Amino acid sequence: MLTALYFVPKSERFFTINAAILMNDNRNYTFSDNSQEVRNEFEIIMDMIPVGAKIIDLGCGNGVLLNKLKKSKSVIGSGVEISPEGVKICQKKGLNVIQGRIDEKMNFQDDAFDYSVCNVTIHMTMYPEILLSEMKRISKFQIISFPNYGFYKNRLEFLLNGNMPRHSLFGYKWYNTGHIHQCSVNDFISLTGEYNLKILDHRFVDPGNPFKKKMMSLFPNLFQLVPVFLLTK
Repeated sequence: MLTALYFVPKSERFFTINAAILMNDNRNYTFSDNSQEVRNEFEIIMDMIPVGAKIIDLGCGNGVLLNKLKKSKSVIGSGVEISPEGVKICQKKGLNVIQGRIDEKMNFQDDAFDYSVCNVTIHMTMYPEILLSEMKRISKFQIISFPNYGFYKNRLEFLLNGNMPRHSLFGYKWYNTGHIHQCSVNDFISLTGEYNLKILDHRFVDPGNPFKKKMMSLFPNLFQLVPVFLLTK
């Protein structure tokens, strides 16, 4: 059995961690070259972006969304990804992607892009407010999606079981996830107000059930799992 060895100077003791435990861990942002991957919110994001727009995908992962936008919308697309593995996969696809953080000042001019996109990544950054501010600076429009921590199943699980809701962690546990800044729909709307951003559109994945769709429209903070926002300055 493989083990990982860590040295902790403060206590001057060694700790071994079973490497098998680290396999189910998304803090290191590892990606596979799965070009067929399709997320439910992709179609919503693609519908928000006009043909030929100049876009940047922040936290673009393995480049699936960016590649789809190039093929279906003929966008002039770029991306930023923190994972060297993700960058390598993107570049193999011929995508213009650089390695870097997205929650700090980025080396792009003001209004360099028509649209900046951050798909289910803002809650995984150390400084989400800086990311939002940078998106506002470098693009005319901003598209952001995230898992809604206010989702009713999360509330019920915490109320009844008293533990970190597993539904919002998508298979991970509280200690091995990169989901470090969970937020609700209401939290996000408050943040956009703090940064003087206007909400032009707010959508969600159609559940295929008229009653559920109505409830998601009436009570977004309670019933939307992954909301998608279109913002502007």
